[in-house]
Amino acid sequence: MHLPRLPDYAALRAAFRWHIPERYNIAVDVCDRWAALEPQRPAIIEVSRDWQVHPVSFGWLREQSNRLADALGKRGVRRGERLAILLPQGRHVLTAHLAAYKLGAVAVPLAALFGVDALAYRLADSGAKAIVTDDAGLAKLRQIPELPAGLELVVSIDGADGGIMGWDTLVEEGSADFVPAETGPDDPALMIYTSGTTGNPKGALHGHRVLPGHLPGVQMPHEFMPQPGDRAWTPADWAWAGGLLNMLLPALHFGVAVVARPVTRFEPDEAYRLMQDLAIRNAFVPPTALRMLRGAGSPRDRFRLNLRTVAAAGEALGAETLEWGREALGLTINEAYGQTECNLVLASCAGIGISRPGCIGKAVPGHEVAIIRPDGSVCEPGEEGQIAVRRPDPVMFLGYWNNPAATAAKFVGDWMITGDEGVQDEDGYVRFIGRDDDIITSSGYRIGPGEIEDCLLKHPEVALAAVVGKPDALRTEIVKAFVVPRDGGPGSPELAAELQAFVKARLSAHEYPREIAFREELPMTTTGKIIRRQLRAEA
Repeated sequence: MHLPRLPDYAALRAAFRWHIPERYNIAVDVCDRWAALEPQRPAIIEVSRDWQVHPVSFGWLREQSNRLADALGKRGVRRGERLAILLPQGRHVLTAHLAAYKLGAVAVPLAALFGVDALAYRLADSGAKAIVTDDAGLAKLRQIPELPAGLELVVSIDGADGGIMGWDTLVEEGSADFVPAETGPDDPALMIYTSGTTGNPKGALHGHRVLPGHLPGVQMPHEFMPQPGDRAWTPADWAWAGGLLNMLLPALHFGVAVVARPVTRFEPDEAYRLMQDLAIRNAFVPPTALRMLRGAGSPRDRFRLNLRTVAAAGEALGAETLEWGREALGLTINEAYGQTECNLVLASCAGIGISRPGCIGKAVPGHEVAIIRPDGSVCEPGEEGQIAVRRPDPVMFLGYWNNPAATAAKFVGDWMITGDEGVQDEDGYVRFIGRDDDIITSSGYRIGPGEIEDCLLKHPEVALAAVVGKPDALRTEIVKAFVVPRDGGPGSPELAAELQAFVKARLSAHEYPREIAFREELPMTTTGKIIRRQLRAEA
């Protein structure tokens, strides 16, 4: 399950073999294994909102997760049942995950920024038996008119309150000698809800093998983690694949400490300070957050960073942000690609020469990725099609929760389709064009938003940009851009005309935005992705 240290990509692909044990439990792997070897080794380094630093050891995590697992079991949480986790980054959210895995239960992470309706839907759909949260989460739960009947236990890390069980009280009920359940790689362990780009969100159910399946896709963009001195951090919520599976659990598997800081809004200067003060060496940062860092100016005069690797995924990085990373951070940002159902299957790795501006990278060793046509046949190099991953694959989901029809629709033969359009060149590099529903059709041209957004970001007056298609009687659709000016001002007709000419000159006449709307901010998911469907509805 580890990438061999070989000199080039072709050798890596040829030599790679999966070795997934018949009995495997995520919690035993990322916690108990290290606790037995080095109980005082730091696993989590908590940084509170007031910048107090609190290391958390593997030994502490083993004891606490054992006690929590035992106590939850005594309270009726059985193997296969769902434990919802509504907490920000920190020791408690990881402990709850470990307890769920040790029980043989299924962890259902919920983003701390979810609203009341989003929480109500996911709790009801998952049939969660219990939830672990805090005061902020409780305030939202109390706004739900009627909690699902199956939700029998509500636990708060901030203490008991009426019918709410306090975390400390519950943990004291459990035994530190709890024996983790015997689980196999295909036993359910984790359910992450998709972002719901079409219809209601769906619960993507994963087996314990999802973690070993992620390891090669983490090692490529992080250039063969672990290396001496590595220390990991991501601003992405640990409730999402980006935070949990692109960084937290893989880093712990490698024995690399992970910095945790609970924040509700990404602030560039705070991120720079955290990377400096906590000596971060490995960061996973979504592209939108990287663009916000870029918009805050060069860190060289204000901060001393010692980054070894920065990985990005979730949306197209863009050549401009790639070049900024080399100039401002002194490294090549390694792009990666995947989705909740099958994550980190394409990646760049500058350390072995796999990096090309405008491209995600190549297939990660162990995964078979192709661009396919609607009938499932593989496209020729340079031919546009849909990015797809061949099954079986250890990182691939078990299926959508209680939705076999949606699971079946996710496949064309043995290819799992992603809904993302792309092109692969003769060297194997994949270029992301856009989501199926993000593609703009204008005067017969199919236009991906990423290239236009990247172009707009090259203009010195642009901080953020999102591009969508607007219905048009003549052209089917026209390109419309939503722009956040760098100076925070309202924008102007003159700036709009300047940006239109800028794109027309750098891309082509059919790609320039015929309409530009200025905004103070853009709608984003809790994972830092621009919500284009909201902008499309507005357009």
